[in-house]
Amino acid sequence: MLTSVIVTVMNEGEAIRPLLDSLIQQTRLPDEVVICDGGSTDNTLDVLAEYTQWLPLKIIVAPGANISQGRNRAIAAASGPIIAATDAGVILSPYWLEDLVRPIEAGETAVASGWFESDPYTDFEVVMGSTVLPARQDIDPEKFLPSSRSVAFLKSAWEAVGGYPEWLDYSEDLIFDLALREKYGKFAFVDTAVAYFRPRGSLRAFFRQYYLYARGDGKADLWRKRHAIRFITYFLGLPVILRLIWREKIWGWLLLALGIGAYSRRPAQRVWNNTWGWRPPARARALALIPIIRLVGDVAKMLGYPVGLWQRRKRRLKAES
Repeated sequence: MLTSVIVTVMNEGEAIRPLLDSLIQQTRLPDEVVICDGGSTDNTLDVLAEYTQWLPLKIIVAPGANISQGRNRAIAAASGPIIAATDAGVILSPYWLEDLVRPIEAGETAVASGWFESDPYTDFEVVMGSTVLPARQDIDPEKFLPSSRSVAFLKSAWEAVGGYPEWLDYSEDLIFDLALREKYGKFAFVDTAVAYFRPRGSLRAFFRQYYLYARGDGKADLWRKRHAIRFITYFLGLPVILRLIWREKIWGWLLLALGIGAYSRRPAQRVWNNTWGWRPPARARALALIPIIRLVGDVAKMLGYPVGLWQRRKRRLKAES
């Protein structure tokens, strides 16, 4: 069946080359690659034009389009009945497309979920990826909701659920996944269809990423329980521990250490496995970074989520007026 790969880009410049090179190296070449550019002001379009000699590129320019709008425009312009979605900034494994679309072509499913792996460039990024990204054994394939950096679906399924939610700028792929899951049931999980991407390289960039993710959760009304537990932990549980530290000293510090240890246990296991060749001092620094990264992420989420809820409320009031 004809298969279209769709991508959205914005000011990627030279950074788009690894993705395009990995598409050229696929064991199954896409029948077309539809790229929607959101209005790049750098040389992104020049780089894309260069690759038209090696890939069947269809380029759409839509200044001001957000990610959802860009994906929807790319899918609408796609010729194939099967859509494989990925993102700029990733490198695809050679068997990505071949493996990802196989269950759809076999008629087993309308949606196939691929996998993603960290592609760190620095020691900090090794720790970041190990801390924030699940390992394959951490997830339940039947419940896993794919990122749109590695997913395939029938174009008819996209149409049936109304496409990506254009009113949402972050967490849009989760809303799309949930709509597909509700209509078509569980997805085929293809863990050999791997998209590799680079984790955030600084705490500042990570903070912004998680703030925007949480803002998207609030706007989309996602994961209420998770966010509620986080607020309860920090605003009710943490003060109790701090009071114990003030009054009881050793017992308070012990309880805090146990809490941090429990919260960091699974990321620490991943860091340990991913740093097996590191010297002990470097490994110790890596492990010490885990609670810092988790704290920064939690603060970002607790700031972003209420903003998203407020934006959701304003949108609802506007729709009612």
